[in-house]
Amino acid sequence: MAAKPRPKSDTPDVSDRVIRIREGVTAAILEHRLLPGTKLGEDEIGEIYGASRTLVRTALQQLAHEGIVNIEKNRGAFVARPTPADAREVFEARRLIEPTIVDHAVDAVSPAWIERLQQHLTEEREAELRGDARASVRLSGDFHRLIAEMSGHSIYLGFLKELIARSSLIILLYRRHDTPACGTDHHAEIVTAIRKRDKQAARTQMLSHLNEIEAELFLKDPAADELRLADVLGV
Repeated sequence: MAAKPRPKSDTPDVSDRVIRIREGVTAAILEHRLLPGTKLGEDEIGEIYGASRTLVRTALQQLAHEGIVNIEKNRGAFVARPTPADAREVFEARRLIEPTIVDHAVDAVSPAWIERLQQHLTEEREAELRGDARASVRLSGDFHRLIAEMSGHSIYLGFLKELIARSSLIILLYRRHDTPACGTDHHAEIVTAIRKRDKQAARTQMLSHLNEIEAELFLKDPAADELRLADVLGV
C-alpha cells in the first residue's frame, strides 16, 4: 500500500529562519546598530523574527562559532568585544586572503562586473556626501564582499564575510575618531587596477588599503585598562 503524501506546511523552512536571524544580527553589527557587548536576548530576538528559542539559539551558536557573538554560561549571548590581539589576527588573516581574492577577481573581470563595482563606488560616495555613517560602514564592508563574489571563490567568500563582520566590531571599538574607516578613494584605486587587469597593482592596492585601516586603529595594550583614574587624571 502506497504511503500517503505528507501535507505541505505553510511554515517557512527552519534553516531559512536561522539564516534570517543570522543575517539580521550580522547586518546590524556591520552598520554599527548593535554595539560590542550588547546582550542578545533569545526571547526578544524570537519575537522579532517570529522564531522559537531553539532556532534563535541555533543562529546565535553559529554566530558564536564565527567569533561575532560570545555565549556566556548562565548569562546568555552578547555581541563580541574583540581584543587588540583579536584585531591584529583578523587583519593578518585579511592580508593573507584578500590579495589572492583580488587575483581571482582580475581573472573574472568583465564589463558587467566593472559596472557593478562603479555603481557601488557611486553609492559609497553618495553615503559619504549625505553624512550617512551607518550606510558608509555597511557599504565599505560590502565592497570587499563584492570583490570576493566577483572572484568566484566560494570558500574565500565565506571566510571573508566572517572577517568583515569581525572587522566592523574592531573598527567600532578601536577606530580613531578623526579618521575614516575605509576610504572610497582606496576602493576606486583597487577598481582601476582590476579594470586594467593589473594583478600586481591590485594586490599592492589591497594590501596598502588593509594596512592603512589597521594603522588607523588605536590598538592599546589591555594592561592600560588597569591604570587608576588618579594616575591618569591626577595633578
